[in-house]
Amino acid sequence: MVEVTASLVKELREKSGAGMMDCKAALTENNGDIELSIDWLRAKGITKAAKKSDRIASEGLIGNLVSGNKATIIELNSETDFVARNEEFQNLLDGLLDIAIDNDEILNVPYKDTGRTVAEEINEKIATIGENLQLRRIGHLTIDQGHIFSYTHNSVRDSLGKIGVLVAIKTSLGKEQISDIGKGLCMHIAASNPIALSSDLIPADIIEKEKQIAIEQAKESGKPEAIIEKMVDGRIKKFTEENALMSQVYVLDGENKVSSLLENKAKEMKVDITISNFIRMQLGDGIEKKEDDFASEVAAAVNKS
Repeated sequence: MVEVTASLVKELREKSGAGMMDCKAALTENNGDIELSIDWLRAKGITKAAKKSDRIASEGLIGNLVSGNKATIIELNSETDFVARNEEFQNLLDGLLDIAIDNDEILNVPYKDTGRTVAEEINEKIATIGENLQLRRIGHLTIDQGHIFSYTHNSVRDSLGKIGVLVAIKTSLGKEQISDIGKGLCMHIAASNPIALSSDLIPADIIEKEKQIAIEQAKESGKPEAIIEKMVDGRIKKFTEENALMSQVYVLDGENKVSSLLENKAKEMKVDITISNFIRMQLGDGIEKKEDDFASEVAAAVNKS
């Protein structure tokens, strides 16, 4: 029996795109023969995953999990919404959330009792489900004194949907005492999509980009330079107020700013209530989706005939 060395496993992984444990099993079954091992992997459908890895996965689900003073949120992508509604896909996301709640990096962490890592389990699901799947991003929230609330928009199952929100609220109050605020803030964030907690935390590159746009628009007015400068300052002030959570108008009442909402609740309860942090994930943000040109396809088919 040929010894299955790390270099043999590495070589097979590079040629097949299969996971480490699958490659080791293939080499063991085939006495270390690379070509026979590739055929063995193909017969089991494992190498199909590598061929699907370059296909765009812009559908899927956002999942979140809150456990005590910590929480995690994950975007897991598939190629189609049909697969995202598949129980096998949803169970995979639930499993990833269970692992991520205690781990920042999870790809090399064992996936349950399968004998595979998370990366290898995803690879296995690609082969069995038949679509490219991508673990796109993971977020974590923790809080020392207070509570974390969550919300899922367009949910297909508990805590799995198209938009996910986590909010950490620092306070000495019990969770039930501020549950209305926590849930309301989650819904507000889902709807308003703030960039940062406060104006001073909005990234400088985002403000600079907005400033350049404002300058170009102001110049078209033909007004003097001094007036243009004031117009730009006003535009940036409005932009930061509208995109910082604390200065946004609370969508559930349409009147008070979020900062006022918290101040009023704190006065009522006679304790401090502050937002420590939040995370909002929306499915497919920033992914370039393939757009099918059906008119061109029909025309090409007609011309071909």
